[in-house]
Amino acid sequence: MDPETLKKLIKDDDSGLLDVKHPTSSLQDSDERLLSSFQEITDFFRETGHEPQANGKDMREYSLYNRLNHLRENTDKVKALLDHDEFKLLNQTRHVATIKDIFADDDLGILNDWSDSIFDIEHVPKKTATPDYIAQRTQCQGFCDFEHLFKQCHNDLAAGKRKLMPFAKEQQIHEKDFFILKGILTYIAHVGEKEICNGKKNARLRCIFENGTESDMLLRSLARELYKDGRRVTMHEDRLLDGFKGITGDDKEDGYIYILKSLSKTPEIQSTPHLYKIGFTRTSIENRIKNAEQDPTYLMAPVSVIASYQCFNLNSQRCESLLHTFFAYACLNMDVVDKDGQRHTPREWFVAPLPVINQAIEFLISGEIVNYQYDHHGQQIVRKDVCL
Repeated sequence: MDPETLKKLIKDDDSGLLDVKHPTSSLQDSDERLLSSFQEITDFFRETGHEPQANGKDMREYSLYNRLNHLRENTDKVKALLDHDEFKLLNQTRHVATIKDIFADDDLGILNDWSDSIFDIEHVPKKTATPDYIAQRTQCQGFCDFEHLFKQCHNDLAAGKRKLMPFAKEQQIHEKDFFILKGILTYIAHVGEKEICNGKKNARLRCIFENGTESDMLLRSLARELYKDGRRVTMHEDRLLDGFKGITGDDKEDGYIYILKSLSKTPEIQSTPHLYKIGFTRTSIENRIKNAEQDPTYLMAPVSVIASYQCFNLNSQRCESLLHTFFAYACLNMDVVDKDGQRHTPREWFVAPLPVINQAIEFLISGEIVNYQYDHHGQQIVRKDVCL
């Protein structure tokens, strides 16, 4: 066909059949959102010099930590972002050069006990009971009644009145507590009546999520999810002091705050200076620590009592929570293996000089602790109006 005839056919195309349309792809919008989401992680790395951590200083860092992990698990997203990964944040290749590297890469703890076979499934139940009811997230009715609580919690975190801490045990779940579950702020609006199921206590909860949804999951189900991908938000420190004031000679003894030192022979523990455990007990301290060498809470070793304080009218959980929050940045980061080969991370051991711990307890009892904070770099207590 000659060029002139072709031009005439194109000109006579009144129906526009020969028009080439370039669709506005929603995929492009999706890619732009993905890149923008990853760019926030890149900007964080550029500002701080490290990738987001699970135990970061604020909720934003923890959210970025979760986002980065989810991106790494999605092969398609990794491929889409490789050209923009200037700091190699998506590279999951681990260098293995020594036997030590192999053990360090054993995230599942398969190599903890050589006597156990990974193919031994004799303890796996043959039948799994199907639950009668499975909790689902639904739109929260009356979310406006809770919205101000989430805003206040954010303000408290920004002001340092609350802190993000690791979730350690299901006994930490109470009504009116806050948690971070998979990057979403969660409020426990109600804890139902506790019932015994399979020999363990459980209760139906009403959990309100910051995104306007709610769930009536079981307490133990929430605990399992928090173990995997969650953090707890400490109580507002001003309210932790309820019950410390107005003590008289007629008040009843409530227990002891104690400070312990480990007698472990493990080189890593022996070489850690100023390592102490801060705890509370309603029974005698001697009875509390009598089986310390069998308990990962005590680093699987005997301990010696360094100091103890008699307490009155004291809420033990509030006391422990406040002291542990005060020394949060000095918390020992070490895994301990029990006699069955299970790995534990004790959360009541802190690297801080003994005089500083004694001073913090005195401030706690007097109520002055809300005016101070612990400078873990200088290993000293300073007033909050002093810039660290």
